[in-house]
Amino acid sequence: MNRALPLLGGLTPEQFLRQYWQKRPLLIRAAVADFKNPLSADELAGLACEESVESRLILEEGGDQPWQLLNGPFEEYALSQLPQTHWTLLVQEVHKYVPELAQLLDAFRFIPSWRIDDIMVSCSPPQGSVGPHVDQYDVFLLQGEGQKKWYISEQSVAESDLIEGIDLRILKTFTAEQEWLLNPGDMLYLPPGIIHHGVAVDHSLTYSVGFRAPSSSELVGSYLENRIMALDNPPRYSDPELKLQQHTGAISLAARRKVRALIRSMVVDDEVIDRWFGSFVTENRGEDGAFPRQTTLSEAQFVDMFFREKQFWRSEYSRFSYMPSEQGLTLFVAGECYDVNANLHDAIALLCDQRRHTFDAWSRHLEQSDCCALLCRLCNEGHLEFSDDSEDGGG
Repeated sequence: MNRALPLLGGLTPEQFLRQYWQKRPLLIRAAVADFKNPLSADELAGLACEESVESRLILEEGGDQPWQLLNGPFEEYALSQLPQTHWTLLVQEVHKYVPELAQLLDAFRFIPSWRIDDIMVSCSPPQGSVGPHVDQYDVFLLQGEGQKKWYISEQSVAESDLIEGIDLRILKTFTAEQEWLLNPGDMLYLPPGIIHHGVAVDHSLTYSVGFRAPSSSELVGSYLENRIMALDNPPRYSDPELKLQQHTGAISLAARRKVRALIRSMVVDDEVIDRWFGSFVTENRGEDGAFPRQTTLSEAQFVDMFFREKQFWRSEYSRFSYMPSEQGLTLFVAGECYDVNANLHDAIALLCDQRRHTFDAWSRHLEQSDCCALLCRLCNEGHLEFSDDSEDGGG
């Protein structure tokens, strides 16, 4: 796994992580040699018209105000009437809908899969851009079609540097320290906090592989909400030993200690935190999810279908991760927890490491009945798919 990769400009994953990851930008020429763009601008626009797809349109010019932000879904006619320059259409999670892009994510397996957010695709005519801005997450920007000029700077940014009165966090002024022209197949890695400004030279498609970087407030908020929902009969404040106090408005040390203990009893539990975190990082981003099979398979039917089909795929609507637990292992799929025996470690690792799975790779694991039961359950729930599942109503 630690061999030199064209994707990283000839660096090994270990070298990249040590020298560049979350440290400094890296330009990689021909990161994907002979890149074949899997998506047209018209196909991307079609996705932006879908109710279930998250999309945005940024109009630097031609809107009601400079840098106007519009959220999808969009009408096909409205997209056909866009000006000739100075706009960008952005569509999130395109890897869910384009299998070739889902396969592209496998090239980034040197980063833990729970850190990968999605592949966003941006489409711009000449001079199209989203403005100079800063992201708080790592991103690989792969040029898919046309040319784009990138300008970057490592200067610090304050709130006073941002344009006021718009829905975007765009800098008022920007002086580039470096600039590069990217052609199809070229890629730019940017760590968090780097000012960047990409401007389309001609009609351009850019694939952004973004990585999750949840804030502490997001983590704490989600964890506490999870804990509150999990408490059927939460303990209440009580003070049977209440003492008479001189001043009725005073909050006593004894009361404060009780409240601290109540809160800490909810928060400080490593096993509960770990289990919540596995669910948190695998839950679906939006309301859509895997499609359960309309025809439920028995374990024997699952194995027979696997043998006949020779392979299955993980649903792109489902994220997979796992961790050790006191009982053995916990598998996390789309926010749900599956407790399994430690003897399934190799099978669970295989399941979480790859999108496509062959019968030959799984034949020895299928000799374990609990492994068959788990795979069958995941298939019936829609997290695993065979090639004929489209006829069954699967995703």
